[in-house]
Amino acid sequence: MSFANTGSQVESVVPAPREQSGAAQLAAGHLVAVDRATEAFYAAVAELDTAAVRGPSALPGWSRAHVISHVARNADALVNLLTWARTGVEHPAYTSRVDRDADIEEGSTRTLQLLRADLDSACLRFAAAAESQPAAAWEAEVSQPSGGALPAHQVPWLRLRELLFHLVDLDVGVDFDDLPEEHLEDLVDSVVAGFATRPESPAARIDVALPGGRQRSWELNTAGTDSSVTISGDAADVLGWLTGRHDGTRLSGDVPKLPNWL
Repeated sequence: MSFANTGSQVESVVPAPREQSGAAQLAAGHLVAVDRATEAFYAAVAELDTAAVRGPSALPGWSRAHVISHVARNADALVNLLTWARTGVEHPAYTSRVDRDADIEEGSTRTLQLLRADLDSACLRFAAAAESQPAAAWEAEVSQPSGGALPAHQVPWLRLRELLFHLVDLDVGVDFDDLPEEHLEDLVDSVVAGFATRPESPAARIDVALPGGRQRSWELNTAGTDSSVTISGDAADVLGWLTGRHDGTRLSGDVPKLPNWL
């Protein structure tokens, strides 16, 4: 699966240099990566026929159609956050978890043609919202879907993470070691951060081999360092384990059981 920019209908969303604040520059860098990840997701979906799209994804209880529907609805949810940042009027990502789940379920019943059209439209809405975002709006603060404050310039990062993880979840031969190497460290960092404030997270030190021969360690839960275990592995394998996509057998050490990431 290539992440090269193949020049599809998703237009460039990089603001002109003179418009870029520090926050806008961060957003712009992630938006370039979002374009590439969107192309890779499109390409994977384009290979699916009707039988394949109804088949199981790598997520328990979800078909590939569920994954595609979810990725489309996530684009619209993040458009809501961009609208909030631009206008200052609160626009939550989702009206409720129940409504979110119902929308995904409804979308999953659509024909393959309608699923593709819905995905395309939602991705284009996100691209248009990001492209029209004033530089100052990237400095605003909104609330992320899982709760907690979020600087608006991180919204493109949320979109990138969603596309990359769910490309793996389509179960079409793409795994975490196929994802762009330049994002692996940030992906591990963001997932570990999600566990750090949860008391049910195990105390564990994770020694990670990063691309380029670098090493970095994370503490999954610093509250119990006296009884912590140490595990190690490549960034892609650690990421698969942290997100519940892999069972940890690819890692070295006494791998603890994790609570659900999300």
